[in-house]
Amino acid sequence: MAGGGTNEDGDVGFQIAPMVDVVFVLLLFFMASAGSQVIPKELSINLPSGQTAGKPGPPATPFIIDISPLGAVSSSGQVYDTPTSRDLPSLRDKLKGNIEKFGDKDPVIIRPDPKTKQERIIDVLNSAAAAGVKNLTFS
Repeated sequence: MAGGGTNEDGDVGFQIAPMVDVVFVLLLFFMASAGSQVIPKELSINLPSGQTAGKPGPPATPFIIDISPLGAVSSSGQVYDTPTSRDLPSLRDKLKGNIEKFGDKDPVIIRPDPKTKQERIIDVLNSAAAAGVKNLTFS
């Protein structure tokens, strides 16, 4: 027999190399098949829709907040607080007043300049959260 798998008595010994090869191929097969499985997950995100629940009313008017590259926060030409103010109390009060007056159905849209620092966007988000804004998006 080629390869000399026999000993002096003619007995064939237990060959471990083919067994390792088979186990290795099975391991690769199961690893490849497990990696290709896609587990669907559901995100609990409320997407905006064009219809309102209950009685139809006037369409929601968004409150648009612009953030300049220097950190100035404004809406409809009115500037809120100074660019160095982290709390933005006048913006927070304006948002609270809008929620009390119109309810929380009106969306708040934040439009930062591409060069705006992320810290300033977080300041505006914190003010909106403190005011109780529930309907917020970026543009």
